[in-house]
Amino acid sequence: MTANQPPDTPTAAAPAADAVPADAVPAATAAPATTAAPAVPVQVPWYRRAFADLSPLRENADYRRVWSGQAVSSIGQQMTAVAVSVQVYDLTGSAFATGLVGLFSLVPLVAFGLYGGAIADTVDRRKLGLIGSAGLAVVSALLAAQALAGFHLVAFLYAAVALQAGFFAISSPARSAMIPRLVPAHQLPAANALNTVSMNLGLTVGPMLGGVLIGAFGAQAAYLVDTVAFAGTLYAVWRLPAMRPEGERKGRASVLDGLRFLRDQPNLRTSFLADLAAMIFGMPRALFPAIAVTFYAGDARTVGLLVSAPAVGALIGALFSGWVGRVHRQGVAILAAVSAWGLAIAAFGALHNLWLGLLLLAVAGCADTVSMIFRNTMMQVAAPDEMRGRLQGIFIVVVAGGPRLGDFESGAVSALTNPATSVITGGLACVACVLLLAARRPAFLTYDARRPTP
Repeated sequence: MTANQPPDTPTAAAPAADAVPADAVPAATAAPATTAAPAVPVQVPWYRRAFADLSPLRENADYRRVWSGQAVSSIGQQMTAVAVSVQVYDLTGSAFATGLVGLFSLVPLVAFGLYGGAIADTVDRRKLGLIGSAGLAVVSALLAAQALAGFHLVAFLYAAVALQAGFFAISSPARSAMIPRLVPAHQLPAANALNTVSMNLGLTVGPMLGGVLIGAFGAQAAYLVDTVAFAGTLYAVWRLPAMRPEGERKGRASVLDGLRFLRDQPNLRTSFLADLAAMIFGMPRALFPAIAVTFYAGDARTVGLLVSAPAVGALIGALFSGWVGRVHRQGVAILAAVSAWGLAIAAFGALHNLWLGLLLLAVAGCADTVSMIFRNTMMQVAAPDEMRGRLQGIFIVVVAGGPRLGDFESGAVSALTNPATSVITGGLACVACVLLLAARRPAFLTYDARRPTP
């Protein structure tokens, strides 16, 4: 069975005559057996099976436009993120003030992520996506205007970052919840893999392009490119049909209803807990500056390599994701991927060779991509449409808050011991959590994408 064939679809090679008993056909009129050519299975080259499945892009025009627009706007948003950090540091000369940029984005992400999910389960998701993308474009235009006008005020930059995070948190659940309406169910793993490609293109290409533009033309150049980049997303969402949630809706969608739904759905809940285990215990990014010095006697360039290595691995994992559509035991795949993440992080803490360390971080990033693909697919397929927005909102909170908790955990353990111990024990704790989840929820290991149960 190919990756693009629905599990229950009969094969087209079965001849229609098979439905008629042989003795019901007169011998004089029966065709000679030699005239029926045997069906020859189509052999797909191995390299096509290895690379990301592009069938969602080829076969679904709406998804193709949305994906292209998001890929371009993701690059632009990462350029803006670099430009804001550069501007804040230039104005203050303070690493602490620059670090506050993350805090001003985190609070709206958490606060509005849940609220945006509830809104997405009540209104036309297409309109909500348009509002969010238009708001992000306006904020980028305001940032470009302040840079061109020389209106250099740190408080304005903080406010702009908070607004961006708010618009993103309100509209992102709606955009994610639309994906199952744009592609057939059997293409969702491939579509989620392609979404990971676009996200990691932004994380890798965006900062590099932003640095080049800012160095050559100033921060206003990055802001202007980001503003123009939103045109693709706006056009793609505008072309979509209305996307009101399906199913019965009684009054306003409640955030608490979404949390209760997740509490009562063991498979979805286990997928969220596995992701939290990886981010809280196996995310040592806060230690990268100390690791660069203590492990490798490096400097800021070494820190940059450590930060980028997981994103490079994630991008590679998404590009070589052609196999994911053939995996039906997605619960096993999630726990295996999270375990691989934890083991790679533990090995990274134990082996103090720079290039081997970068390879292990890339392996961890690749494993994270695999986990993300199957977690998103499980959430989109097993959850009813009227709950998808709220679950995506919870997902945003987990993704935004989990790494921050991980920063605290790794920093606290490092302060009590040392960076190496913190990284090793964190990776092993991640694996221990996976084993505990498998023991507490054995049914998660038997989850079958062909018969999804939340």
